[in-house]
Amino acid sequence: MPKFYARRRLGFLAAFTGLIASAGLLNGPAASAALPTPVSAATARTYLASLTVATEDRTGYDRDLFPHWITQSGTCNTRETILKRDGTNVVTDSSCAATSGSWYSPYDGATWSASSDVDIDHLVPLAEAWDSGADSWTTSRRQSFANDLTRPQLLAVTDNVNQSKGDQDPATWMPSRSAYRCTYVRAWVQVKYYYDLSVDSAEKSTLQGYLANC
Repeated sequence: MPKFYARRRLGFLAAFTGLIASAGLLNGPAASAALPTPVSAATARTYLASLTVATEDRTGYDRDLFPHWITQSGTCNTRETILKRDGTNVVTDSSCAATSGSWYSPYDGATWSASSDVDIDHLVPLAEAWDSGADSWTTSRRQSFANDLTRPQLLAVTDNVNQSKGDQDPATWMPSRSAYRCTYVRAWVQVKYYYDLSVDSAEKSTLQGYLANC
């Protein structure tokens, strides 16, 4: 085959493969189109290996030490911004409150039509961050962590699922939807790595187990 036609054929195949992948036909539907895509499992394994292993210390924790749901733009705070990002056909009023829409919770597979049924989960909980090194941060850094729209740290999920998770780490809590667990642990490790937070031994062992199968 002449080189010109070979290059055209390869270019077509690459474009067609990209189109199929973007439609989710090769890899299945995205676990969550809204959550910033976590690092790969291989990168997460590398990150995890570099994290400090330390015993957690809850001394002095107070949720108010992490100013959250700050204004992001206009009248929209962080919660409202994530509701708009993660929802479908979301309509908001003049104060940026969601008046209609639907929200799919990747933790449990439920879909909700009222924003009051949805919580914004800190994937790495605030208390967990405190236990892992955030106790030494400035208030400004804790605020950045609690309102981080760039890392895979904030996600709209079913409210009672978020409440049942509480401040647990992957050693004691994982999403009930097994299809989302790889995304969850990759995101968890990325957030901990970015913010230079430690892991405890049970947490690290659990993360290693899940990442080995991602």
